[in-house]
Amino acid sequence: MSYSFTFRVRYQETDRMGVVYHTNYINWFEWGRTELIRACGYPYERIEEQGLLLPVLEVGAQFKQAARYDECVTVFTKVTACTGVRLEFEYEIRRGEADPEGLLFATGFTKHMWVTKEWKPARLERHLPELHRMLQERF
Repeated sequence: MSYSFTFRVRYQETDRMGVVYHTNYINWFEWGRTELIRACGYPYERIEEQGLLLPVLEVGAQFKQAARYDECVTVFTKVTACTGVRLEFEYEIRRGEADPEGLLFATGFTKHMWVTKEWKPARLERHLPELHRMLQERF
């Protein structure tokens, strides 16, 4: 199961060549995962109020085609692993409005670890069992 959202590429996200600058895809990955978690009823602010953080441990991306200014883009995000301490996502960025067959711009992944505000590993099922259950159901 994946979560998707659609937007238009802003001019500020493009470089001198007129294409989306590569680091913006990583920003879009973050946008995708925060919106997926928000769709579970847990905006990051609520998670942080419970004393948890979700830092990135690893990120990877492959660029297939260049997205350009004002193109309609959809970010597809899915949970690929959810243990008590780790959480992993995969992303596809495509042209069009929520069309899983749209032109593929980029794919990627991120790996995360739940930690306390003191940066000690935390088990999600102990701190937020409802969120853990919802994320488990998403992959």
